[in-house]
Order: sequence, then structure tokens, then C-alpha cells
Amino acid sequence: MDNLENNENMNENIEEISENVNNEAVDEAYEKELEAEELVEFDGESEGMELSKVEQEYGADEIQVLEGLEAVRKRPGMYIGSTGPRGLHHLVYEIVDNSIDEALAGYCTKIDVVIEKGDIIRVTDNGRGIPVGVNSKTGLPAVTVVFTVLHAGGKFGGGGYKVSGGLHGVGASVVNALSEWLEVKVCDGENVYFQRYERGKIVTDLQKIGKSDVKGTEVRFKADPEIFKETTVYDYSVLERRLREQAFLNAGVHIELRDERDLENIIQNNFVYEGGIRSFVEYIHKKRSLEVIHPDVIYFASRNADDTIAVEIAMQYNESYNENLLTFANNIHTTDGGTHEEGFKRALTYVMNDYARKFGKLKDNDKNLSGEDVREGLTAIVSVKLKEAQFEGQTKAKLGNTEVRAMVDRLMRDKLSVYLEENPAVAKVIFEKALASSRAREAARKARENARRKSPLDSAQLPGKLADCQSKDSSETEIFIVEGDSAGGSAKGGRDRRIQAILPLWGKMLNVEKARIDKVYGNDKLMPVITALGTGIGDEFDISKLRYDKVIIMADADVDGSHIRTLLLTFFFRYMRPLIEEGHVYIAQPPLFRVTKGKEHKYAYSDLERDQILAQIEGKTEVQRYKGLGEMDSEQLWETTMNPETRLMLRVDLSDAEQADETFTILMGDKVEPRRDFIEKNAKYVQNLDV
Repeated sequence: MDNLENNENMNENIEEISENVNNEAVDEAYEKELEAEELVEFDGESEGMELSKVEQEYGADEIQVLEGLEAVRKRPGMYIGSTGPRGLHHLVYEIVDNSIDEALAGYCTKIDVVIEKGDIIRVTDNGRGIPVGVNSKTGLPAVTVVFTVLHAGGKFGGGGYKVSGGLHGVGASVVNALSEWLEVKVCDGENVYFQRYERGKIVTDLQKIGKSDVKGTEVRFKADPEIFKETTVYDYSVLERRLREQAFLNAGVHIELRDERDLENIIQNNFVYEGGIRSFVEYIHKKRSLEVIHPDVIYFASRNADDTIAVEIAMQYNESYNENLLTFANNIHTTDGGTHEEGFKRALTYVMNDYARKFGKLKDNDKNLSGEDVREGLTAIVSVKLKEAQFEGQTKAKLGNTEVRAMVDRLMRDKLSVYLEENPAVAKVIFEKALASSRAREAARKARENARRKSPLDSAQLPGKLADCQSKDSSETEIFIVEGDSAGGSAKGGRDRRIQAILPLWGKMLNVEKARIDKVYGNDKLMPVITALGTGIGDEFDISKLRYDKVIIMADADVDGSHIRTLLLTFFFRYMRPLIEEGHVYIAQPPLFRVTKGKEHKYAYSDLERDQILAQIEGKTEVQRYKGLGEMDSEQLWETTMNPETRLMLRVDLSDAEQADETFTILMGDKVEPRRDFIEKNAKYVQNLDV
């Protein structure tokens, strides 16, 4: 009982302790700007991109407490983005990030992540182990502070870490707060310590449970179903993707992922890449079956003189027309870019044009190559690691450190210029591709202007086959892009003319994955879509000009219909991505069957639903299988697929742009084998396939 009372007292005092601790360390860390200094070369591989091994002792007083924990359970979305599947997996990332921080500090070489039965997560590393001594500012064991106080860790002005990822040091406490229970086990080289928490509260004192001559930390936790109401089941492939990425970004660190939920079918992957981000670029090309146009990955690395910022860049061109630039800061994928991305793009464009002028690739009267031209077909990884990272927003989507932009820019200008001069054969093929892109963009510009003259790309002259709606209020209108004139006729007859527009498509559509933008303009299948939507495409895309709130793809439920849907989605993704990102694109779900008894009928959207309906009906029934939208009359199409009150639709969600990019490349690219592998792997998810 004494221990229980002590734990309750500790839990009650944690908020009071948090409020009284000085926050100056955080303020200084986020306000300080590093001065640009001379860069120091290093190979990035042999040193594992460490900023240098932290020599200061990692003790209890290196853990600095900054504020309380209670708000996490009340507003979990503020800390992990959502309480859906993405937030659930984020819990694992946060604990792994702490182990990665140990690797960056030079003390951890192996990280094990296990999904146990019941979707319990276990993360083990061979780092120094979280300090177990008493923190002088709180009177609590440091490990207890780390897991029970928000913004507690060795990452705020202390000497425990030179560089770190994670949620600004809140990771362990946030995971604890959002877990039904969490257990931590620490080995300090002499003893083994253990403590358990439930929903963020201490339930046992820190206990010495054994002896050990090894060091490291083990964290086990179960996500709280009271918080994660949608699901607490982990997707192995999601964790696999993230942990592989971490292994690429930290050359030489061994990360093992194991799924033990089914002990008769254990799944395991081991990730260790001595080549670091060079291996990352090679992996992307191999995974997408992209043919490279020069054999070796171009790689540069440097750090500043006071060893507080390190930069790595790996890049290689392929035969595709798409750019794939991934940027990272302290191992966090900065999906919205930031100063490191800006520095890379600016310097790449400058160097390519400077080289082209210097060696006569561009004549005096030629226009400069654009950024889009020099990045066509480029796969590049930009990874920066810095002591005082400044991110925009809690989810760290964008890096804000201005000194990083200058450092990346300088590295690219210094090293890429030399590389191109020393490798003229590589420079030649890169410039040939960039010049081809430039010519295609010029052709696209002329085609766009010609299209405007013949058929203005605005609402003044809409496509002839478009049956527009009456309302001009785009917030309430929707357009159905329909496969074929027959289905288009039924849709026009059954629609709500006030808010619903119909655009029939016919013939074979252009696969934009295999074509440059100049082939899009003037294409008789895509131009009606572009004109009807009114937004323009590519660099000219303007979401504010969208004429319809919902863009609904309505195609047959067969192979041809699936192909048309994929072609349209590929086009939207490559040239009108904000349409998807902002939730304007939908897939109509027409029924597959009509079950009739007498004058009554019901619709079924799958074989299973048809069978369930038949089991409920006694007597003679008639089942009609719809092989196409054209088989429905206007009334049936309205009743099943177009009526906002009764229809079923799928909204296209771009939750992972990188994954979507990879999928479109595989499905719509030139290579047959990866497409076959993808279909075979995902065939289990297909319910109805008409072949």
C-alpha cells in the first residue's frame, strides 16, 4: 500500500513540478541561429553521419523537464496528428526515434521492433539505457520523468544528445499517455531496472529486478483503445516502410522488424545499409523498375566547422519524366520540404545552367533551363542532421532553419560543378534529358496557346459533350466523368440538372506516365476534362478556379472500367494533385446486381451482398448482372449511383504521396514484371473482377 500511495503522490506532483521548471533552455534552442561557417568534408559512410560522438555524460541531470502531460490524452491529435491508423503507427515511430537518437549520438548499433500477439509493441536497443538516477530538479528517477512529463528528455539544451528526431522530446511521454499500459526496462551495464505505467500514470516504483553487464532500453506498450477507437491493429507493411527508411538514413545501423502475432507464420525483415542514402536511391529505382541513365549514384556530404550541422545528398537520373525528391531533417521525412529542399533546388538549377553556358550546351540566345527541366527523371535524397532543428508545426512537415539552406546550396554549387566537369559522359546524358524536357515544355506552351485560340481553356467555351449544370455555386456542384456515350446518355437523363454535370469520355485515353506534358495539351480525351474543370494543369494549376466541388469518376465495374479509372487518377495525380489532396476526387460505386421479386427490387454491390439478399427473399427471384453502366436506364442509374441521398462513393485519399507515386509508376510504367508482381500481391483485396 505504501508503494501505491507513493505512486499516487508522484502522479499528483508531476504537473506542479512541470510548471515550476525553467523553460529558458527550449526558448534559446528555438531562437538561436547558427552562423554559417566553413564546411568540412567527410564520407558520410564510415562515420555513419554522426555529428560526432557525444562525450558529455548522459546522466539523470541531463534530463530537463519542461511542462506537463495531462493535455495529451485530451487532445492527442495535437501530438500525433490523428487517432486513426496513422496516429497508431506514429506511437511506434516515436519510441524507435529515441533509439535512433542513441545511434546518432554514437552509442546504438541495433534496434529490434516486435509486434507481439495482441498488437503489443516491443522496442529494444543496445544504447546507453535511459538514466535511472534521481533527477535533481524533480526528485524523481530520470526514466520516470522521461515517461511521465511532457517535454522531458536529454534533447533540450543538455549534453545528452547533439541531434535528435522525435516530437521535440515529447515522444516517450506521449506514447505512455496514449497507451493502455507501458513497461520500460533499462540495463545500465550493472543492473536491470523496471517500471510500469497505465494510461500515463505510474503504477509501480522503479524496481531493480536483476543484474546484467549489457546496456540498453526495452519499451513494451499497448495502444489504448479508448484513444484509438478506429483500430489498434498494426499494419506490418506500414512499419516495414518506415523502418527501412530509417536504416537508409543511418548507414550501418541494424534495424530488425518482426511480427509475432501468428507464431506459426512469423514475418521478419532485417534492414542494414552500409551505403546509406546511396543505397536508398538504388532501392527506389529497383523497386519501381526505373532504368537509370548513368551508372553511379552522385553523392556529396559535408558538415559545418563547429559540427552542429551535417548534410548528405544522393542523386541519380532515370528515364522517367517524373521527379522524386525526398528530404529529411534529423531522420524526419519533411513532406512539405523546407530550407534544405529550397537550397538543393536553387543550387541544382544554378549549377546546371552555369555548366551549360560554360561548355556551350546553351547558346547565347537560348533560355535558361527551368527547375522542372533539370529535375525531370531525378531521384534525390537530401538528409540534414542538426543540433537545433526548427520545424514548422508539431508534425514537422517543413524545416525552417535558414542556415541549412545556405549550407546545402554551397555544397551543391561546390561539388556538383566539379563532378560534372570530371564526368563529362554523365554530364552529357543529364543535359540531353534536361534539354529534351525544355523543348517539350516549349512545345506544351505553344500547344496550350494554340488550344486557347481554337478552344479557350476556360468556361467561355466548354467541351461540346459536356452537359453542364445550372448552378454556378461551385461549392454545391459536381461533375460525373462517365465512360462511354451510352452511359453518358443515361446519366444525362437521370441527373439532377441543377447541381450535376455530365462529361462522357470515349476511346483510348493517354497514359500520362509515359508522356511529357506537351502530349497532354491537344489530346482529345484529356482536353475536355481540363477545360471542364477550369483549373489548368501542372505549373498553371489553380484550385480556386475549380468549377465543381466533386469530381466523380463513373466507369464500369470491369477491367476496362478499372483501366480508365487508373488512367484518370494517374492524370490527376501527376498534373492536378491538389484535386486529390484536398478531397475533390471520388469514385462512383455502381451496383453489380439487381435482384427482383415481382415489382420489388434490391441492388447488390458485391457477390456477398447478392447472396445475403437472396437468402432473405422467399420464392422466385430474378437476378440481373450489370456488365456496364450502359445497361441501366436513367432511373436506375440515378437511384443507385447518382442520388446524393442513397449513393455509395469512395473518396480518393492521398494519405501517402510517396506510396501513391510508387504505385502509379509500377501500374502505369513500361515494365510488365513489377506490374504483374503488384497485381499478384494485391489480388486478395479484389472482390469483383470481370475477366
